[in-house]
Amino acid sequence: MPQEKIIIAEEDYQGLQAFKHELIDQWGFLRSWNDTGLGACSGAWLGVKCAQGKVISIHLPWRGLAGRITEKIGQLTALRKLSLHDNSIGGQIPSAIGFLSDLRGLILFNNRFSGEIPSSVGNLLRLQTLDISNNLLSGKIPETISSSSKLYRLNLSYNNFSGEIPVGIARSPALTFFSLRHNALSGPIPDATAYQLRYFNLDENQLSGFIPTSLGKQRELREITLSNNQLNGSIPEEIGLLSMLETFDISHNTIGGSFSPTLCNLSSLIRLNLAGNLIGDRLPESIYKLGNLSILSIKMNRFNGEIPTTMGNISSLTELDLSENNFTGEIPSSLSRLSKMTFLNVSDNRLSGRVPALLSERFNSSSGGKLVQFEGAFAFTADDLLCATAEIMGKSAYGTVYKATLEDGNQVAVKRLREKNVKNQKEFEAEVNVLGKIRHLNLLALRAYYLGPKGEKLLVFDFMPKGSLAAFLHAVIAARGPDSPTSWPIRMNIAIGIARGLTHLHDDISIVHGNLNSANVLLDDAHNAKIVDYGLSKLMTAAAANSTVTTATDALGYCAPELSKVKKATAKADVYSLGVIMLELLTGKSPGDTQNGVDLPQWVASMVKEEWTKEVFDLELIRENAGRV
Repeated sequence: MPQEKIIIAEEDYQGLQAFKHELIDQWGFLRSWNDTGLGACSGAWLGVKCAQGKVISIHLPWRGLAGRITEKIGQLTALRKLSLHDNSIGGQIPSAIGFLSDLRGLILFNNRFSGEIPSSVGNLLRLQTLDISNNLLSGKIPETISSSSKLYRLNLSYNNFSGEIPVGIARSPALTFFSLRHNALSGPIPDATAYQLRYFNLDENQLSGFIPTSLGKQRELREITLSNNQLNGSIPEEIGLLSMLETFDISHNTIGGSFSPTLCNLSSLIRLNLAGNLIGDRLPESIYKLGNLSILSIKMNRFNGEIPTTMGNISSLTELDLSENNFTGEIPSSLSRLSKMTFLNVSDNRLSGRVPALLSERFNSSSGGKLVQFEGAFAFTADDLLCATAEIMGKSAYGTVYKATLEDGNQVAVKRLREKNVKNQKEFEAEVNVLGKIRHLNLLALRAYYLGPKGEKLLVFDFMPKGSLAAFLHAVIAARGPDSPTSWPIRMNIAIGIARGLTHLHDDISIVHGNLNSANVLLDDAHNAKIVDYGLSKLMTAAAANSTVTTATDALGYCAPELSKVKKATAKADVYSLGVIMLELLTGKSPGDTQNGVDLPQWVASMVKEEWTKEVFDLELIRENAGRV
């Protein structure tokens, strides 16, 4: 029997039409929203769910949508969930959102929303999830957010919010996840009385004052990250009561006092980072009680006395950094028992005596190297990396790229930088740690870096088995195979992805690429574009960086005309290179394949001028279109 058509309420139909009208549907996903509304509540309209003729859910993540959200969203009075994450939607969050009194989930992260959060969110008394992280929002966080007693997930991170944190927010009774990281918030941390709180993340702001003792009452807490702020005072002894705590990171503040023995009660703790503070006195012998600790960093503090021999009983330790303190005496031989430890740094102290023999053997010249890992899909050690089988994939002005297969079968891409062209270690680490935090769908993420004992510097990235856009477009069809289609929707997806990645580089993190071309765009299994080699000039000496720019601007086909004289990378030149790549996607021709000094943009312009526009397009696209006719 044919499925019965459910009639949608007229105000909901009009609201959906207005919603569609204000969006830019770059990939055509909303083409299904094209009838008189009979299909809207029958599963025919993509991303729309209804109940009794009223829209209750709009779920459209990863759809390439741009534009803005209409104020007429307020007509969808039964809406419970609005999920539009990972798009390019901008403009302000409409104040009419406050009319959606039944809304439980507002999920808009990874977009381009700007302006302030409308105070009307205070009308959403049933709101459970508010995630608007990684946008361009600013202004103060409205106190009204705390109006909902059911709010359990609040994520406003990676925006530009300023002012103080509203007192009421941290007291929402159902709050479980609370993240305001990477904003410009100032003032004190409010007392937290949300007794179900598990994740409390306020790192990379401008917060000042003390760590509130009330955190010690949140017995469900798994993670506290307050790093890179302006906090002072000392570590509250009450923190030692958090038996479920796994991560405690207060690094890079001005916190003083001593290492309270109560911290040694945190038997679940896996990661403890106190680096870059003013903490002094001795480490307690009871530190061995932290039996699950994997990472311990207390570098750049004022610790003194001897390193506790009991530290050798923390068998789970993989990374131990005690550098830049005032430790005295010998390095305890008990540290040799830490068989899982892959990184040890005790430099810049006042230690004396010999290094224990077993430690010398394990951290010798082939392995005293430093591996720093960022967020990634899997973990590995320095030995895993150095013992991996490697295959050269290519060379550039920055260095040589290898495909490395680790012993467990995982594959990574490793770029070995030219050592003579790289900044000194301190400057290099400062810059590379910034690059390691950059995350965007269309930028290839830096997963780790390795500093070798002889000066070698390796960068580790995800491995993209589909290779570069250049190979994807210009490989012989027989070699590429039927499983690598080059249809128009795929090419559009690639072009949009490159544009989004470049926009993030220019507008959000102020990085100019300087050498954007199809060889520097990789593809994942879903044909998402991943820009590579961004920001690497920041790791190079000034002379090497200028030389790299000169080499890039001399490259045939991609450089903007003005670069032949200026020899300076600019955002406008990156946009020109993007335009050439788009022509490459349309024509299937490589910009390097020119004749008689005519580059690809000039050739396309001449063909259009002679009204031979059809001859510009790639034959594969023409055949695809012919097959549809």
